[in-house]
Amino acid sequence: MAQHFLLSAASRTLSLKEIYKAGEESAYQFFCKLRWPETGGKAVCPRCDHDEAYDIATRRKFKCKACYHQFSVTSGTIFASRKMDFTDLLAGVTIFVNGAKGLSAVQLSRDLDVQYKTAFVLAHKLREALGNDVHTGEILDGEVEIDGAYFGGHIRPENQKADRIDRRLAKHQTGKRRVVVALRERLGRTLPFVRMNEAEGVELAKQNVSREAMMAADEASHWDMLHDGWNVDRINHSEMYSDHGKHTNWVESYFSRLRRMVTGQHHFVSPQYLYQYANHAAWLEDNRLLDNGGLAAKLVNSAMWSAVSRTWKGYWQRSV
Repeated sequence: MAQHFLLSAASRTLSLKEIYKAGEESAYQFFCKLRWPETGGKAVCPRCDHDEAYDIATRRKFKCKACYHQFSVTSGTIFASRKMDFTDLLAGVTIFVNGAKGLSAVQLSRDLDVQYKTAFVLAHKLREALGNDVHTGEILDGEVEIDGAYFGGHIRPENQKADRIDRRLAKHQTGKRRVVVALRERLGRTLPFVRMNEAEGVELAKQNVSREAMMAADEASHWDMLHDGWNVDRINHSEMYSDHGKHTNWVESYFSRLRRMVTGQHHFVSPQYLYQYANHAAWLEDNRLLDNGGLAAKLVNSAMWSAVSRTWKGYWQRSV
């Protein structure tokens, strides 16, 4: 019997033991090579692009020989102003990508022995970076499935039956309920969006799916508008989940991962940041057959090419 890739040794190419055994200098060089791959890790000034710089070894900084600007390997990236050692930072990324169903900030803080606030911001910075990999602006093509799933807004019923309300009525809603609309190519990419209602997915399809693609959707009436522009396979889920190749199983697989992430790892997700978790689940789903060393390198590379986060830089100073 063939062994699943995720159960094989080939899926394990990076471990915490290797990271800490190699030491701080090795982790530092890893970040340098991903930041400046064209020079093999040799510093390039982010201000004037000059490739000659003085090495201020005692501070792990550089000084450009042309414009005299001082910078570090993380300057101008999503890791800017970091205080963590590079071994801890690389270990944090590895722990993060090892979580097939996501990772809670509490668990990350315990694994790295850092404050919850540190782990929380680090995890969200990583989600912001991988979001750039998910939303590249490329148009989906081929066979594309579309569906939506609602998250949040749960209203806890009163203890006494006489005190209970009809939680289905709009006047009793909390306003925190959101829908994640996902577009997914079969054997391809996943694009998630957070919206107030599922019907907004039609406009998202117009913006992100080629008119030559074959669409697949369920029996919901708002997907009827997709027929004005695409060839659409419809499947009635009240009768069956697959009918001679007509199904939305790929996008449902994505929602399965996202639901387990939200309910199993995080328990509660703010609607303000639901898009971060939706992107995280899409990234994991699209890269599920990549070994964990490749995942870590891919994520660090995305982070090193992502600009300073305007959302998460100084988050706790603004929020406390």
